[in-house]
Amino acid sequence: MLKTAPRLLRLLSLLQVRRFWEGRVLAERLDVTVRTLRRDVDRLRQLGYPVQSTSGVAGGYQLGVGASLPPLQFDDEEAVAVSIGLRTATRSNVAGVGEAAVRALVKLERTLPRRLQQRVGALRAIVPLERSAVGIDVDLLVGLAMACGERTRLRFRYESPRSGSRERLVEPAGLVDSGYRWYLVAWDVERADWRTFRVDRVRGELVTGEPFAPRPPPENGDLDKYVSRSISTDAYEVKARVVLSVSSSEAARYISPTAGTLEAVDEQRCILTAGARDVESLAMWITHAGIDFQVEEPPELVAKLRELHARLGRALRPRPDVVEAQRPSRTGRARTRASRARSSTDD
Repeated sequence: MLKTAPRLLRLLSLLQVRRFWEGRVLAERLDVTVRTLRRDVDRLRQLGYPVQSTSGVAGGYQLGVGASLPPLQFDDEEAVAVSIGLRTATRSNVAGVGEAAVRALVKLERTLPRRLQQRVGALRAIVPLERSAVGIDVDLLVGLAMACGERTRLRFRYESPRSGSRERLVEPAGLVDSGYRWYLVAWDVERADWRTFRVDRVRGELVTGEPFAPRPPPENGDLDKYVSRSISTDAYEVKARVVLSVSSSEAARYISPTAGTLEAVDEQRCILTAGARDVESLAMWITHAGIDFQVEEPPELVAKLRELHARLGRALRPRPDVVEAQRPSRTGRARTRASRARSSTDD
């Protein structure tokens, strides 16, 4: 059995990773009796941690919301993962997060045991690329996330390049970070359909409304895939469906989720769905991907690729004036015959 102080830290750690613990199960995890568990819970309360309890056969414990953040315990893999996440967040486009991530990273590295200091220290070689210059207000992001979790309607003004600034009433489902921008996936009440909203285009204050019953989410809950399709395909008038002669995992190395969606066919093929402003741009982008492909639709893309093939063929065909210039003149041919004749006589 652990001594009292290490056991209290272990108890606090378990209360942080699960919303509710049955008393019997929690006592078994700590290898103590139910009576000892009650005493340990009372000690945590004396230290200021709001541990809530329920009685009865299925009674148990849960950590309530406190005035201060309790100490956290990480295993080796968690500590390395947190360090990587904080280093990436130092260049976040969410206003204020970068500076806070630096402070948290310094605190983390000061408390690491020696066995981890070398591993985490090696992460200093990570240099994230600069992200989008469009900043996101952290309070706005938190407000959207809370509305998603609490399932309450939201009203806000949205700045759209097509329809201008308009008030929108939505039922938020979730937030997606593409790496450069944040997107809110929500049911648009007025349009009675799912929509993707760029968070940096949300204007003014968020006005929360009444709770709503959740709807079946798009793409069976795969919001990443829904956002990818929304910004890479649905946003464009020209759309293409192309069979690539590589696996979906191999194609993902060259095609980002913001450029198109990938669907596996088998181990050697996958389907790419993408969009563009015009057929010419789509044709150039697909050919530059460096992957063998076959177009399923649209037929205009096939025609444009044939036109591009013919143009490239003409560009590679030698010009008649160049071919004529490379041919030897009559005088040159005569000299060549004379030279061959002398060589034959010498032999």
